[in-house]
Amino acid sequence: MVPQFRGSPARIPQCYAAGVCGRYSLTLQGRTVVQDELAEVRIQLRSLQPRFNIAPGQTAPVFRIEEGSLKVATLRWGLVPSWAKDEKFAFQCINARAETVATKPAFRSAFRRRRCLVPADGFYEWEVAAEGKRPWRFTRPDGAVFEFAGLWEAWRDPAGDGAPIETFTVLTTTPNSLAARVHDRMPVILSGPGAHTWLDPDASPDALLSLLKPAPDPLLTVSRVSTYVNNSRHEGPSCIEPESG
Repeated sequence: MVPQFRGSPARIPQCYAAGVCGRYSLTLQGRTVVQDELAEVRIQLRSLQPRFNIAPGQTAPVFRIEEGSLKVATLRWGLVPSWAKDEKFAFQCINARAETVATKPAFRSAFRRRRCLVPADGFYEWEVAAEGKRPWRFTRPDGAVFEFAGLWEAWRDPAGDGAPIETFTVLTTTPNSLAARVHDRMPVILSGPGAHTWLDPDASPDALLSLLKPAPDPLLTVSRVSTYVNNSRHEGPSCIEPESG
């Protein structure tokens, strides 16, 4: 079973309705090893269980710098700032908007000091139609793994003395022309020099902000998938099956 945040799961669909990018996959069915600076940590993903429907409140891998080296860490999706009173704050911080990430209190400290990359091989967006919400899955044409720009935080329950809880958020920006057909936001996707800069602890705020733009249209392709994925509790290959009919 995938760990969940404590609190009301009914809060999550409300976040989706507000227009956030709230579900993605890391199925590892496509090519994961690309010859760039992320190749070594991408190889480590092969030891993980495939995930077809990663949702807020669940744990997922991220790439971050630890003691000067790029490492894989498992964090929980939904950022909880260090000053938050409780974990429920996470439901407000599934995503961070590129336009305000440097100044919004929930994110500005992590933006300066705790940046990460979130590996994925697809993300979902929903089109509102007369018959209900129709899911679309965005992937690379070759099925390869890519990375979202992310931030992470460590939060300790002020009412207890347990270990800190580490959480992350995914940055979003305006959509490219492909994503705009379905949604008014999309995750920030980084690669090559951009990914390296995002993880660089010495990168300037201006250099970081310049990365937070829509992915080029040719980077992604999109397809309709089964409404089975609409339920955040569903997992497995059925989530990415083509929509029938």
